[in-house]
Amino acid sequence: MLERLAASFSTENYWELFQLVQNSVLTAAVLGLMGGIIGVFINLRRAGLVVHGIAEISFAGAALFLLMGLDVVLGSTLGAVAAAALIGVLSIRDREVSAVTAVLMPFGMGLGILFLYLYQGRTANKFGLLTGQIVGVDDMQTRTLISVAVLISVILILIWRPLMFSSVDPQLAAARGVHVNLLTIAFMVLLGGAVAMSVQVVGALLVLALLVVPSAAALKVARRPVVVVLLSCGFALFSAVAGIMIAIMGTVPISPYITTISFLIYVVCLLVGRRQRARFAAVTADSMN
Repeated sequence: MLERLAASFSTENYWELFQLVQNSVLTAAVLGLMGGIIGVFINLRRAGLVVHGIAEISFAGAALFLLMGLDVVLGSTLGAVAAAALIGVLSIRDREVSAVTAVLMPFGMGLGILFLYLYQGRTANKFGLLTGQIVGVDDMQTRTLISVAVLISVILILIWRPLMFSSVDPQLAAARGVHVNLLTIAFMVLLGGAVAMSVQVVGALLVLALLVVPSAAALKVARRPVVVVLLSCGFALFSAVAGIMIAIMGTVPISPYITTISFLIYVVCLLVGRRQRARFAAVTADSMN
């Protein structure tokens, strides 16, 4: 298997190939930055499972639009935003976010598989919905992905303080007059858009690698919000861009590279974080003696 994987790599005409995917690299960079920003709130709200649930409904929407011959990105976005808004509303009413998400996940995946079964087009289009297909996006899709990612990032920055407050301590935020429920719905809609955009990079099955893992890694080594966001954006940006630049040398889809890089960054941050805590504990013990 390793020999087969190694044989699939080639550096011949690399820079010519890179020039063909420059727009894709730029798109991945912008989506990585967006993922780094929103990922901080995903981890603070412990919404990793929600991301996966939205991704599966997004996959169903994309598969339906693929079957109908319509824009896949639009279908993915509509499915993701609808699922996110529904989860947000239901979670406010009964507070069982995990249960609501668990109900929607198999429903979305089942519909998506049905639509792909009925689709008679290219197999690559089916596979791309699950594993990502950013190298194959056209100019219109590239502009759409970048525009939506920038819009989501700007809105998150504008509502940063109240959203951060309600994410860290929703009860206290509500007592201070923050509209926690409204912010929850707004965040879920933004999360739906972010998931739909990220699905185009790593696919519905591996979207957590772009939206959750980079910020989780940043939280292992930093505590100041600004530092966490910067590290999260940097990790997500590096994972997305490096994944594409490695993928164009071979025939393996992009997502395994992005997920592997993201996982390795998390492991390194986990080890560094443990060392930092051990050093802090040692210094604290010395100061008390």
